Amino acid sequence: MKRSQRRLVASITVILFLVFWAWAATTIGGYLADAPKWLTMIYFIVAGIGWALPLKPVFGWMNSGPEE
Repeated sequence: MKRSQRRLVASITVILFLVFWAWAATTIGGYLADAPKWLTMIYFIVAGIGWALPLKPVFGWMNSGPEE
């Protein structure tokens, strides 16, 4: 697969994943409304940074292979 095609597929994958991640983070965050502030803060820090770990293989695949 050409690099430009891999980038298109990866871009669509990233957008769909981020939409799901944002929905899940806000839904779970809504359940933490009555939780202590420190717990809510830790949750949103983890949710704000944690999206990158599952996408790391996608970024690696997108940039792999020959330049075509």
